[in-house]
Amino acid sequence: MDILDQAAEKPKDDADVRVGRRVRALRLERSLSLAELAAKAGVSIGALSQIERGLSSLRVKVIWPLAAALDIEPSALIADGNDAVSDLYCVRANSRRQIPVKSEGIAKALLSPPAATLNGMLVTVEAGGGTVEAYAHPGHEFGFVLSGEVELVIDSTAYGLKTGDSFAFKSTLLHAFRNPGAERCQILWVNTTKPSEVRDGA
Repeated sequence: MDILDQAAEKPKDDADVRVGRRVRALRLERSLSLAELAAKAGVSIGALSQIERGLSSLRVKVIWPLAAALDIEPSALIADGNDAVSDLYCVRANSRRQIPVKSEGIAKALLSPPAATLNGMLVTVEAGGGTVEAYAHPGHEFGFVLSGEVELVIDSTAYGLKTGDSFAFKSTLLHAFRNPGAERCQILWVNTTKPSEVRDGA
């Protein structure tokens, strides 16, 4: 029986599973393949795969090079399960990643975890805030106005939306948005294109 067979028969430990999911989530956040991270950390692909699947414990001699390869503190890999850390399937309210924008009065917080196909964002538009210019990119998008009001321009047509209204359109259409009201507007915005791939006016 080889090492892989032994690992397959080893019962999964909850702590090992949590750490493995964390490693995989951090790897996906950085758009690294299994082979790329293994090479950067100086470990075999097989060993890294077993760690990510919770079949093998993260040994002390691996923690430091793996943390360095992921550009994080070693403690982030072995933090307690209750800490606000990266997860493969969930994003905690106090650990949302802010997405850089260039427009005044707009803030975007990423709601979806790194492995998600759909990218959910909480878009906050202050009164008078809006995109610098209309923009377009690959994909599709959907939005739901949680509070306030927003003027959404899609393919040169303006739509006035208020709390409870929703929208959906192809991202390849030129679009822009602004808050014409006196209060902050918040939108649950879902996109099929990753924020890092969008070159927009926001």
